[in-house]
Amino acid sequence: MERKQLIEQIFTKGSFLCVGLDTDIKKIPACLLELEDPIFEFNKAIIDHTAPYCVSYKPNLAFYESLGIKGMIAFEKTISYLKENYPNHLIIADAKRGDIGNTSTMYARTFFEEYDVDALTVAPYMGEDSITPFLAYKNKWVVVLALTSNKGSHDFQLMQDQNGTRLFEQLLRKTQEWGNIDNMMYVVGATQGSLFADIRKIVPDHFLLVPGVGAQGGSLQEVCKYGINKDCGLLVNSSRGIIYASSADDFAVVAGEKAKELQEQMKAELDKL
Repeated sequence: MERKQLIEQIFTKGSFLCVGLDTDIKKIPACLLELEDPIFEFNKAIIDHTAPYCVSYKPNLAFYESLGIKGMIAFEKTISYLKENYPNHLIIADAKRGDIGNTSTMYARTFFEEYDVDALTVAPYMGEDSITPFLAYKNKWVVVLALTSNKGSHDFQLMQDQNGTRLFEQLLRKTQEWGNIDNMMYVVGATQGSLFADIRKIVPDHFLLVPGVGAQGGSLQEVCKYGINKDCGLLVNSSRGIIYASSADDFAVVAGEKAKELQEQMKAELDKL
C-alpha cells in the first residue's frame, strides 16, 4: 500500500486505528474451541466487526508460531481473508525480524512474497545490511523498532553518548539514510508521552506505529498532542483492549463497539488538523 493510499483511508474513515490480532488460544471464547480452526474463526469475527472503524490490522507472529503448523495456517488464512475481503486495510506482520543480510533477505521473501503482507516490524540492532533487504520491495513498509512501550526499553534506548544524544535518536537519524517516508515507519510506544515531541524533531513526516494505548496505559490524546502531523502520521494499535473486551459469545460485537469508541476519539483528533 502506498503512503498516499494510507493517508486517504485515514481521513476518509476518520480513523488511524490498527487492531492487533494477538490471538491467544487460551483467551478466546470457549464456544470457538470445538471448531476446526478456532484461531482463524476468532480473527474472522473480530475483523468483520472492527473493519469499519480501523485502517490496519497487526497479527503478532508469536501467537501463531506458538501453535506450530496449525497456528501458521491460521495466520495465512487470516492474511488471505483480509486481502480478499478488506483490501484497503494495511496488514502489518508483527514479527520483529532482523539478522545478517542473507537471512533478512529470506525473511523479506517470506513476508513480502509468500504472505504478501504490506508491512513488517524489524529490529535494527544489527545495522544497515539487516534492514536494506526489506526495503528492496516496492510499496512495502519496514517498521523499525525505535522507542518501545515496555519497561525494559529504558535499559538501552535512552542511553546517551558523550554529547547527550540518546540511542533512539541516533537510530532515527541513521535509518533515514536507508529508507524514506514512503517505505519506513517507526515503532514508538504510547507510554513514552512527551518524548514524541523529541522524535518528531528528527522524523517529522514518517508514520509512527504506536502500541500501548489501552491495556498498557498509554493515552491517545497525549500521543496526538505530541505526535500527530498534517498527514496524521500515526497508526495507533490496540490489541487486548479490543479483541478481549468480552470473553462471552458476544466477543466480536463488543470488540466492534470498543473499536468504534476509539475511532470516534481519533476522528475528534483529526478534526483538529
